[in-house]
Amino acid sequence: MTLRRKLLLVALSTLALPWAGWLYVRQMEQLLRNSQEQALLAIAFALDRGLVAVGADVPASEHGWYVQKAAQSVALDGYGDEWTPLSPWAQQPWPGVSVQLADDPAWLYLYMQVNDTTASRGSATRDNGAAADHVMLVLQRGEQQRRYLIAGSTPGSFRAHPLDPRVHGLPDQITGQWLEYGGGYRIELRIPRAQAPDQLGIAVYDAEAPKRFDGGEPDIRPLLSLSPSLSNDLTQLAPSGVRVRLLSADGWVLGEGGTMTEPHKSKPSKFPWLDSLLSDVLVIPSVQRREHLPRDVPRLEEPDVQQALDGRATAGWRNGDTPGSVVLTVAVPLDVHGQNRGALVLEQSSQALPLLTNRALLGLMLASVAVLLIAGAVLFAFATWLSLRIGRLRDAAEQAQRHDGLPLASLPLVEDNDELGDLARSFSRLLDAIGTYTEYLRNLASNLSHELNTPLAIVKSSLDNLEHAELPADAQPYVSRARDGAARLATIVRAMSEASRMERAIASADGEDFDLAQVVRGCAEAYKPLAAPRRLECAIPDKPFPLHGAPELIAQALDKLFDNALSYTPVEGWIRITLGVTEDGEARIEVANNGPPLPEVMQGQLFDSLVTVRGSGARAGAPHLGLGLYVVRLVAELHQGKVSGRNLRDGVAFVMQMRGMPRKRLARNA
Repeated sequence: MTLRRKLLLVALSTLALPWAGWLYVRQMEQLLRNSQEQALLAIAFALDRGLVAVGADVPASEHGWYVQKAAQSVALDGYGDEWTPLSPWAQQPWPGVSVQLADDPAWLYLYMQVNDTTASRGSATRDNGAAADHVMLVLQRGEQQRRYLIAGSTPGSFRAHPLDPRVHGLPDQITGQWLEYGGGYRIELRIPRAQAPDQLGIAVYDAEAPKRFDGGEPDIRPLLSLSPSLSNDLTQLAPSGVRVRLLSADGWVLGEGGTMTEPHKSKPSKFPWLDSLLSDVLVIPSVQRREHLPRDVPRLEEPDVQQALDGRATAGWRNGDTPGSVVLTVAVPLDVHGQNRGALVLEQSSQALPLLTNRALLGLMLASVAVLLIAGAVLFAFATWLSLRIGRLRDAAEQAQRHDGLPLASLPLVEDNDELGDLARSFSRLLDAIGTYTEYLRNLASNLSHELNTPLAIVKSSLDNLEHAELPADAQPYVSRARDGAARLATIVRAMSEASRMERAIASADGEDFDLAQVVRGCAEAYKPLAAPRRLECAIPDKPFPLHGAPELIAQALDKLFDNALSYTPVEGWIRITLGVTEDGEARIEVANNGPPLPEVMQGQLFDSLVTVRGSGARAGAPHLGLGLYVVRLVAELHQGKVSGRNLRDGVAFVMQMRGMPRKRLARNA
């Protein structure tokens, strides 16, 4: 990973600032919510006490029958088409029995469905009516009560049979429809609104299972409905901007008042989509997971409402009906003299709270993004400047390595006063020492050859003189050995002189256009007798390979590579010479041979001067100073190329890549 990327990652640590600010905004927003919840709960409890104080008609604690408003005129036909919109709130006093009540200004309607697959029918006006399947209806107004028996021997219209004497205010006749269906029967009837009871009792009797529906005992409950007087009291007591609903012990809505609108709306945001995104993603998720309380429904069954009906006050938040608003809903038990009679549900809409939160969060985000961008830009600029300085120092060090050292003044950053300046000065001292040592090694061969010539001549002349002198027979072998040693020393001196001349020749060589394939092919033909009995393989293209350079030097470099390969290849081994082209269009000469691998620790120094790795695997007898591969490197660099060595599975390969010598421009006459 580059230095700039690392510093950019460090710059990302500034993201902790917006995160900390977001936590602060969340905490402040939570405090505002808690304070608003407590305020609305206080209003709810005060409203509870106010209803009791004004003597409002609060519901009783027992269960009741809820009468809904009929959406349309109900036809007594026994079918439930008109009851379908009201069916979600049907009451089930027993399993298999469904009861619905509705009214309009003229009538009170009742619709029952009883699941009974064992039909036992009888007439209500006969003695077998009480023993057959029947429904008993109990109407009660005040202390007066009257019972009616409903049974049908055949489907169709029926008239309920009164079992009690006439009671003032209660109907003498109740008519309706009895309709059979595959799973039981349906009853639909109506009572004049003027004779409607205060309480209603229903009993269902199954002749085949007399104890199925509590033995036919009537379930008497008060009639409940949305009360206009109670709604008016709630409207008078409800604060502005708060909607109030009063619920019975079963959750039936008995009164509602107030409107859920803000008296003073805040200025709308210019970016509502951004406010919605901030609220939904960053602010609300941890506190808003409650369902909407439905409107215009007769009964509330949400968990928060049930908790209030059980005696525990609750508060929750949800999204409002308009974008960018939230709704606070609180539900408290309706306490009347220590007795829970139901619940009060208050809802208050607010646009100011999310708007303030969103504005604070948006300002924090914009400031954080600006700080992050500035810090990132500064760090990126600093990292770029630092990378450029390090890159200059690296390039200078690599150039010094390619050119065997640079003068002290050539390295950049040596005048700087920071850590990179100290590093540059250390590199300069190191390169100065390396350059001095390299120059000493470069001149060592020529100096040694010059210094050794005179003592070597003295030794040779002394040996020549000894041959004319009378020496004992046992001294002749020593003289012969001394002459052989002198001959070897002369060979070494000539090799050292040849290497020095080779360096000078390479430095002063001129380029020409020639066919590289022809040069390599000619050298390979000359190597075949020398390689025997080893196998020499050649892969040289037949087509010309033009190159601008010094063919004599390339041939000498190829001689060095072949001699090196021949030194290490066993007599039963192989040598392979290949000429090809790299992907960059450079000439590629590879000399591979079967033999011992190159040591890993020396591969980076193989082509330096006076370096050799010859050991037991090399051919004995020939002096070797480690100058051959060094000459190959000089020839490759002269032709703008490089040389490398690598180990093969069963041998070694040396590769010389060349682009050719640069062409020299002819000087123009003025």
